[in-house]
Amino acid sequence: MFISQEFEKYTPQDHQMWQRLYHRQMEVLHNRAASGFMDGLQALQMGPEGIPHYGQLSDRLEQVTGWRLQGVTGIVPNDVFFRLLARRQFPVTTWIRQPAQMDYLMEPDLFHDVFGHVPLLADTAYASFLEALGQLALPYMDNPLAIELLSRIYWFSVEFGLIAEDNALRIYGAGILSSPGESVFCLSPQVPRFYFNLQELFHTPYINHRMQDRYFVIESYDELYACTTRLPGLLDKELKLAQGFAHELLSYGLVIPRELLPRPVAADRE
Repeated sequence: MFISQEFEKYTPQDHQMWQRLYHRQMEVLHNRAASGFMDGLQALQMGPEGIPHYGQLSDRLEQVTGWRLQGVTGIVPNDVFFRLLARRQFPVTTWIRQPAQMDYLMEPDLFHDVFGHVPLLADTAYASFLEALGQLALPYMDNPLAIELLSRIYWFSVEFGLIAEDNALRIYGAGILSSPGESVFCLSPQVPRFYFNLQELFHTPYINHRMQDRYFVIESYDELYACTTRLPGLLDKELKLAQGFAHELLSYGLVIPRELLPRPVAADRE
């Protein structure tokens, strides 16, 4: 699951793919990407030259916000993912797509993980939000509904979030920042957009196989971090409501969805 980058094994074609993807995406992101993302690229010296060296990139990032990158083989389980966030470690895969995969991948490659996610980890408030979200999730690892609700918060912010800057909407979600098509689509007039609201997000399932049908907008990364102080109480309230509904179904002899079954909150394993 955890692996080293083995930077020396990348071929010239691998580095050329990074260059192609980088240049293509930077053209699309002009006047679309959040300023924090662009500042992060500069602060972390992430350019088009080739695939970044994770050790060197981690050293620069650690000097700014205390975060480091952790190489992984692919998508990691929820418990591993949230534990990494709680320790200020962001999981990044080490493989990069081939030319035939230029526009579509079944799962994220290093361009998504590194180009899309890492620059904003240089923003203190944004990085603090991720750390707090990871810590908040730890007691709920045995509660699939809680993890689903927290995943929705992550999805509509870290992956597909928009931010209001200088009277315009800008992109800060990594899933958009690394996608040329969605970078244009998410800002088009016909797409529904809503203010970032935790309770609304709890009730909004996300889409992981096509472009989103709605997006949520924050005013600042400080707002994003501040929501983590309200999140525990709102999450517990949502879980109690769901469990009450489950008990009501049970009293009528109806089938209860597995994720609504009452479960004890796991002790913090840290």
